[in-house]
Order: sequence, then structure tokens, then C-alpha cells
Amino acid sequence: MDDSAPAPGLGAGEQHGGALARAMVLLRSRMRHGEVGLIVLASVVGAATGLLVAGIGRASWSIQAALFALSPTERLSGSTGLHRPLALLAPAAGGLALALLGLLIARIAPRTRQPVDPIEANALHGGRIPARDGIEVVAQNVLSNGAGASVGLEAGYTQAGATAAALFGEWLGLRRSDLRLLVGCGAAAAISAAFGAPLTGAFYAFELVIGTYSLAGFLPVVTAALAADGVISALNGPPVALLIGEVAPIGPGFYPMSLLLGVVAGLVAIGIMRAVGIVETLLRPVPGFFRPMVGGLVVGLLALTATRAVLGAGHGALHLVLDLDLSLKALLVLLVAKAAASAISVGAGFRGGLFFASLLLGAVLGRVGGELAAALGARPEVLDAGLWATAGMAAFGAAIVGAPLAMTFLVIETTGAFAPALAVLPAVAAAALTVRRLFGFSFATWRFHLRGEAIRSAHDIGWVRDLTVGRLMRHDPRTAPLGMSVADFRAAFPLGSTTRVVMLDQAGHYAGIVLVSEAHALPEDGPGLDTLLHHQNAVLTESMDAKAAMALFDASGAEALAVVAPVTSRVTGLLTEAHLLRRYGEELERRRQDETGLNG
Repeated sequence: MDDSAPAPGLGAGEQHGGALARAMVLLRSRMRHGEVGLIVLASVVGAATGLLVAGIGRASWSIQAALFALSPTERLSGSTGLHRPLALLAPAAGGLALALLGLLIARIAPRTRQPVDPIEANALHGGRIPARDGIEVVAQNVLSNGAGASVGLEAGYTQAGATAAALFGEWLGLRRSDLRLLVGCGAAAAISAAFGAPLTGAFYAFELVIGTYSLAGFLPVVTAALAADGVISALNGPPVALLIGEVAPIGPGFYPMSLLLGVVAGLVAIGIMRAVGIVETLLRPVPGFFRPMVGGLVVGLLALTATRAVLGAGHGALHLVLDLDLSLKALLVLLVAKAAASAISVGAGFRGGLFFASLLLGAVLGRVGGELAAALGARPEVLDAGLWATAGMAAFGAAIVGAPLAMTFLVIETTGAFAPALAVLPAVAAAALTVRRLFGFSFATWRFHLRGEAIRSAHDIGWVRDLTVGRLMRHDPRTAPLGMSVADFRAAFPLGSTTRVVMLDQAGHYAGIVLVSEAHALPEDGPGLDTLLHHQNAVLTESMDAKAAMALFDASGAEALAVVAPVTSRVTGLLTEAHLLRRYGEELERRRQDETGLNG
């Protein structure tokens, strides 16, 4: 038979379909196994993310241009031709549109949880992000930023890149550890494309989204960041550098000032993060539908009464801060107004983050520090305005974002100023330490805390939640009615047959646990089984995770506990502490091996 001829009973289309299916199986196998396949996959994710970032940025700017009549080269926060009524009404109108979008989403597909973001995905869900969550966050972020709310687009960028990576990785059937790494690649690509800074994107992913640095993950993450940077450069041209001018030689006297600046930046950052919660509390009496509109009105008033630089993320304002010789009064007004606008925007429900706002606030804080140092008679070699702004940007960014190395590299890559890098590090370290010791959260993890999630980093704790009592318990525990006589109990459960028996009351509900050895030690004419009950009030439920179960074992001192249904109190299983600890240890070791690449 001619090998090229269709097989009997199969059409040519069916044969081609089978060949395509086999090719897809082979592609998935190659991508799932081997470092080279993962690097290729990371480059695809990086290129796709670069396209997404370009589209998101263009969509947001188009809304701003339409609302605020911007010229093609203008940035909203640096515009000089804003119309006064529009500046007041546009953020409020954007808040109303955001509320309407939320109602539409709730009507089409009601949700019972917040959208999953990249850090939460890697910490709790093994890197899985629903497509709906990505689309929803991006749409809300574009609308919020486009209307002039004081939020950046970085949340939408990273959500888009991470969601694309997660969907692609799930389609290929990647292992949990590889999927988490690929989500990090998507986030790295997003930040790289947003700032034209591949090293910043890579270390952002390692510090925030992946949660650890590894040699196995270095090449895929850097590849994704470089691919995104290449795509965005091809579409938009080289990124506009943040020019801080030529920095004079740095004297040793600047390092103590850099440390002090870092501490102040950390304290101000904590204040802003606390302010977001305060704004949410103050707006709680306002119906949820109207909260973004109220927040937008306040932001518009700040733009009218203080400075228009509070509008948008702050790209244009940052260039003005770095390029112009602003007075101390102007800097302080901008610092207070931008901090207030950012806290109000996020607290009122606008979608976005404080990534770029932290850079603007840091640059302003640095310039304020330089002005104060000059007023106090500091030596000229430590008064370089560009150096103070650079240190402030890195320090404040590290305090808010929670990625010290990423923020250090961001300042270096976006300013092209390598000489001040050493002087920036004390400020970054001091800011990060201040926030960690006095507050304990970055802005992203603080938001999780406000929602009741115990997430402090992207370290994978989701597997602990998956390791539930329902998965670990024995489903056929030995049971007996509490009214059984001691003699009947001994006959039913002789020594050596089982260690413990779960006792049930007359209604079949859990009553406690009786140890068989203790029942056989009772005298013939002694008390009944009800005197031998243990752990009447200490029970497990199937939904408890391993850590919650271990805490209950520790508190009760039990070696085994019954598993009961929450409402009916019916016994559904039994779990021993020894089995729980053994399974937890085995799973922990397997996850550790996955993270270090020992399983393939």
C-alpha cells in the first residue's frame, strides 16, 4: 500500500487532523520537558506580552487624549493646557463608568471572589489565572488610568502578561513549578516593556512573583524580559530616558544622608498604605456604586486646587521634577497632593497600583531632602539634585513595591546613571528594612491582608491549602453507640483489633473517642464508656488544610481526631497526627525538589 494514500475508512481531513493532534502532543511534551523548551516558551510569552503592553498603553492614552485634549507628545500629568471643568469632572466620570462596568460584569457573570493577580496566583493557585480575571483587571485599569485617576498601568501590564503566560502554560499542561515560573516570565516581560528595563523586569519577577531566585529560572525570565523589550522598542521606538543630568563625584558624606532618606521614604510609604485603608473606611457609608465617582471628584479638586500633576500615573510630572528647578514649596505641594490623590484613588475603588506613583513621590521626596540639606548648610558635594531624586525614587519604590533590587536596577536602566548606583543602595536598604520591621507588607501584600488573605510573598503556599483533611483522612473509622455496655464493647473491639473507636450519641452525632486499651482496663462493675470519652470538643472538618489541622492537634494534645460534618455533626472520617505529619513532610519535600528542578 502507498504510504501516502489515505488509510482505509479515513478521509484525508481526518488523517491531517490526527497528524496535527500528534504534532501538538509532541510540542507539549517538548515544552514540558527540558530547559530549552521552557526558554523558547518564555520568549513567546515575552513577545506576546510586549504586544499586550503596547496595546494597553495606547488604549489608556487614547482615552486621556479624548478627555483632556492632549497633543500626541503630551503626558497627562505634565500637560500645560488642561481645561479646568474637565480636570474636575473627568475622573468622576471615569469613576461612574468604572462602577457601570462593574455592574455589567456582575450581571453577566456574578463573581464571589476578587480577581486573581500574579502574586496570588503563584502563592495560592499554582500559577493558574482565569482568563476572565485578566480581561477584567486590564479593562478596569485602562478605564481608571485613562480617566485621570492617580493610578498606574503596571497592574494591568503585569496582569495581562501573567494571564497570557498562565493560559499558555495550562494549555501545554506544564507542571506546577514550571507554570509558576512562566507566570513570572509574563510579569517580567510586562515590567520590562513598560519601562524599557529588562533587568528590572527580571528581578521584579524574582522578588515579587516567583518569590525566589534560581539559576534554573534565570534564563527563561531574562529571555522573556528581553523579548518584550525588543517588541516594544520595535513598535514604539527606544524608551524615553529619565534624565537626571551629570552627577558630580559622590562624597562619603552622602551615605548617611542616603540612609536617612531611606528611613523617611519608608515611613511616608507606610503612611500612604495606611491611608488607603482609612479612605476605604471613610467611604464605607457611601453606596459601593458611587465610591469611585466620589473619589474621582476629590482627585479632580486636587488637580484644580493643588497641581494637575496628581492626574494619571505621573510620567509627565516625573520628567518635570527631574528637569526643572522647582521651589521647595512646589515640591511639598506636589508630594502631599500626589500622595493624597493616590491613596484616594485606590481606596475609592479605582483599579491600578502605586508602582509609578512611588517613583514620582520618591523623586519629589529626594528633591525635598536635597533642599533641606542645603538649607541646613550641607557641603556642596552632597547637594546634587539629580542624585537626591535618584536615591528617592529607588528608596520609595522599594518601600511601596517591595522589590529592592528591581527598583535599584530600574533607576539605573531608566536614567542611564550607573555612577550613583552605590549611593542609592543605602537608601533602598533602609527603606525596605523600615517597611518590613514597622509594617511587614509591601503595597501588594497589604491589599491581600485587607482582604483577609495571609500572603506575604509569592512563595507557594497553595499546595498546603490543597492538602486538606478530606484528602488525608481515613474514611471508614470504627464507630460504636455511646450507650453500648462495656462488655459488649470489649467483645466488639478486642485488644489489638483497633486503637480507638469513635463514639456516637443516640442521634448518631459525634460524642467523643474511646481508647480500646482504656475500655479493657475498666473493672467489670466500673463506670460506663461515657467516662472514657476524649476530645469531645476537638474535631476536624474536611475543608481544613494541613496547617490548621496541625494547629488543632497541637492545641488538643490528641494523637487522632474525628472528622465531622459542620452542620450535621455526623462523623465522616478519622485522621491521626502521625499520618498528617508524614504526608505533610512528603509533600513539602516534593515541592522543594520541584522548585530546585530535581524532578526533571
